[in-house]
Amino acid sequence: MAAMSNINRRSVLRVGLSAMAGAAGAVALGGRTGPRIASAVPPATPVPLEPATVDAAPQPTMVTGSFVSAARGGVTTNWAIARPPGQTQPLRPVIALHGKGSDAATVMAGGVEQGLAQAVAAGLPPFAVVAVDGGGSYWHQRASGEDSGAMVLDELIPMLGAHGLDTARVAFLGWSMGGYGALLLGARLGPARTAAISAVSPALWLSSGATAPGAFDGAADFAANSVFGLPALAQIPIRIDIGTSDPFYDATQEFIAQLPNRPAGGSSPGGHDAGFWSSQLPGELTWIAPLLTA
Repeated sequence: MAAMSNINRRSVLRVGLSAMAGAAGAVALGGRTGPRIASAVPPATPVPLEPATVDAAPQPTMVTGSFVSAARGGVTTNWAIARPPGQTQPLRPVIALHGKGSDAATVMAGGVEQGLAQAVAAGLPPFAVVAVDGGGSYWHQRASGEDSGAMVLDELIPMLGAHGLDTARVAFLGWSMGGYGALLLGARLGPARTAAISAVSPALWLSSGATAPGAFDGAADFAANSVFGLPALAQIPIRIDIGTSDPFYDATQEFIAQLPNRPAGGSSPGGHDAGFWSSQLPGELTWIAPLLTA
């Protein structure tokens, strides 16, 4: 669907407001009382009028805040919610998980507000994007006591209802460390609540000894938090995008091969970098939106 111009949007809005004003005026006039006037024609039976309804004010396109996360050991954790413009109803969220060395602000600095506006103008059903600080602990419980995965599932998502979002179903989108996290947390939330998972250049390894320093606390931690063979992933729509020059390419192909259902997405020329990720984002959002909002 072609994007509607700002002029046309304003025209439609003016027509809608005029119609509402006319309806409100009719209700007000119909509710007045005055002296009874004699007439040879019997008065018509009054028709009950429905009360006028007023649309809620549009939600802001960006809201930010923070909370002290018990799951992360009392760390002040920043979050941000982006919406397309003009939304008055609760939207379902895509939980966007950042990569190592990044945070919620970095995710949103990539033009999420503008991207959502363009996506909806192009005809996608509206949805929200939520980003949150997760540190560098790879979105799972660590020996230090920090558990950024529990922060997302047990603190962040339950909080979103108070900020006007519909969390009956959510989607996960993540890059690198966050791509791994999207698979892990989407599976743990389960198919009843996880509408879709988009893992972009996921940080996956085939053995504990091959992992990056700090990604896991050892072989037992690696095994306990592996995304290979998780039954829930057979019941959740998955998309995986990875560049053919990405250092995680081989492990990601092994992961794809063991899934019972082939995921959407695929491999294309590119590396493990922002350029590749930006090139894939329009297709990922186009894929996620109908699954999340159905």
